Amino acid sequence: MPKVSVGLPVFNGERFIEEALSALLTQTFHDLELIISDNASTDRTEAICREYVLQDKRVSYHRSPRNRGISWNYRRVFELSSGVYFKWATYDDVCAPEFIARCVEVLDRDPRVVLAHSTATIIDDLGKRQLECGAGLHLQSPRAHERLSQLFHNLRLSNALYGVIRKATLNDTPLLGDYPGADIPLLSELSLRGLFFEIPESLFFRRIHAAATSARPDDQAQLQAYNPDKAGRAVFREWRMLYEHCRAAARVPLSARERVAVWSFLLKSAMWNRAELMRELLAAGRS
Repeated sequence: MPKVSVGLPVFNGERFIEEALSALLTQTFHDLELIISDNASTDRTEAICREYVLQDKRVSYHRSPRNRGISWNYRRVFELSSGVYFKWATYDDVCAPEFIARCVEVLDRDPRVVLAHSTATIIDDLGKRQLECGAGLHLQSPRAHERLSQLFHNLRLSNALYGVIRKATLNDTPLLGDYPGADIPLLSELSLRGLFFEIPESLFFRRIHAAATSARPDDQAQLQAYNPDKAGRAVFREWRMLYEHCRAAARVPLSARERVAVWSFLLKSAMWNRAELMRELLAAGRS
C-alpha cells in the first residue's frame, strides 16, 4: 500500500496534462500511486494517460463512458485510492518536485494536522509567473471556531485543497459536493476537524486560463460542469454553502463549548452576508 495516493480527475486536458503528470511522477517522494479518472475525454487525453501507465507502474487510468461531472470525478479518484494520505491534483496545475515530501513531513510530525499545503504562485497558459499567492491558511489554533473564522476571512482561491490530506479525515466528510463553490464547505469542514499547516514557500503553481472551471461566467455554467445532470436547475450558491457549513458543524465531533462557538460564528456570517442571501431569493422570485 502506498503512503500517498494522488487522484487526478480530468476531462479534455490534452493541452496541459503531460506537464502535470511529469511533475507528479518526478516528485522527490516516491512512495505514491497516481490515479487518473477520465470523464470521457474527446481529445488526446486518453492516449497521453495510457502512455504514462506504460512508463510508470505507479500510474493507473480509469475512464468513464460518459461525462459525469467534476464532483463525481473528484469523489471517484478518492474512492479508488489506498494510501494513508491523499492529494487531489489537476490536469493544469504543477507541483514543485519537493511538494509532496514537504507536506508528508508535516503530517508525519504532527497528528493534529489534517491538511498540509504550501503558498502558491499563479501562472498563465504558458507557465509564466503572474502573482505570488499566500493563502493565509496556516490554521494552528486549538479552537475549531477560530480556525473556521480564519479560513472564512483569508480564503480567496482554494489552493489549499490541493495539499496533502489525511485520508481518514477525508473519509468522514461528504467529499466534494455537486454544486458551485463546493470546495469551500469541504475546506471549512476540514478546518473544524483539525489544523492546517501552510508551508511558507511557493511549491504549488496554479494555472489560470480561459478553459478553467473557475473561469466559467456564471453559476449555471459551473453547475453544469460540477454535475451535467443538474444543468438548468436553480442555483442558490450562498444558501447552499450556508446549509453545508451548518451540516458540517452538526456532523463534526466538537465539545459543547466549541459547537456553540461555531454556530455563533456561522450565524454572524449569515448576518454579514444577508444582502447576498436576500438577492438570491429575490432573483428566484423573479424567474
